[in-house]
Amino acid sequence: MRHAADTEERQQFRDMIRRFVESELQPHADEWDEAGEIPWEVHQKVGALGTWGFGVAEQYGGLGFDDMYMRCIWGEEAARAHNGGTLAALGGRSISIGPIEKLASQDIKDRILKDIVQGRVGSSLGVTEPGGGSDVANMKTTARQDGNHWVINGSKTFITGGMTSDYFVVGARTGGEGLNGISLFLVETDMEGFSRTALDKKMGWWASDQATLYFDDVRVPAGNMLGDEGRGFIQIMHNFNYERLGMVAQCLGMMRVLLEESITYAQQRETFGKPLSQHQVIRHKIAEMSARVDATEAWVNQICFLAENDRMPVDQICKAKFFSTKNLEYCASEAMQIWGGAGYLRGNVVERFYREVKVMAIGGGSEEIMRDLAVRQMGL
Repeated sequence: MRHAADTEERQQFRDMIRRFVESELQPHADEWDEAGEIPWEVHQKVGALGTWGFGVAEQYGGLGFDDMYMRCIWGEEAARAHNGGTLAALGGRSISIGPIEKLASQDIKDRILKDIVQGRVGSSLGVTEPGGGSDVANMKTTARQDGNHWVINGSKTFITGGMTSDYFVVGARTGGEGLNGISLFLVETDMEGFSRTALDKKMGWWASDQATLYFDDVRVPAGNMLGDEGRGFIQIMHNFNYERLGMVAQCLGMMRVLLEESITYAQQRETFGKPLSQHQVIRHKIAEMSARVDATEAWVNQICFLAENDRMPVDQICKAKFFSTKNLEYCASEAMQIWGGAGYLRGNVVERFYREVKVMAIGGGSEEIMRDLAVRQMGL
């Protein structure tokens, strides 16, 4: 779907990303899924594309500019990797780069940010806790000041990149109850008292690592506090909008792949003397899938327009998040129906995306939380 903001520069960026994904990522979808990991050199190849450099100064390896359309183009086109776990393994750092770039000291940025943005090392955001989930205001991990250090105790879980990252942006309670008592710290993996264990046997995202992090009297230099004390979560709330919109774009890309795979299969598979694509019931499935792709794409473009020209449309992002995951769920189910038994076998994108629907509906803010936030933005 072409639109007014689809400039030559953005189209060139899309073409570059598509060529890279289809040549460097897609051929390894099954291999990396079964292996449960991707080679680290892939991080560096993606870093060289600049996909983690939006909104980051050139001196730190960034692009020196931001572009919401291009952010979404990466999310959409990356779905052609046919493996959401690959994208999770690569993208775990994305929601930690913003807080480091905006809140860290000059020394920290000079020391680590360029390596993170260019894919030489990994970083992750550590907010979710074993007993908290989306209830961030009830965070139990604590940090108490001891001289020129902060001592952190607690744990985080479902942390993408948790087993491979070198740096973590960690939320911990330094004050009273609620969001206003939370501060952010940069925790480095070689700090005494830090440990981690892998989360195995996942339904999807096999090629990425998720982990539980443990902080047992981890002493963090005072200079590793990111931003103001007690204002950490408030300072990074804007950052979640980028994560959620990126997931909407990825859902769009996954839906488009499912539609394309369904059309190709329906044209090749014959039943009752004619291709599946000539049966009305299948044609109606394809029409509905296509309509949902178009609707999601139009909404993504509208959000990008508002973010580029007016304001960050938080309400629209929240609604688009659950709208896109519900549409993805529909498209994955219908693609499985069109493929039939062939879609149920491991080693094809329909089977893999079917398994990955639920993590898209939960990660980055569950459908339930997104609905609630959207209504709050409406003033209710």
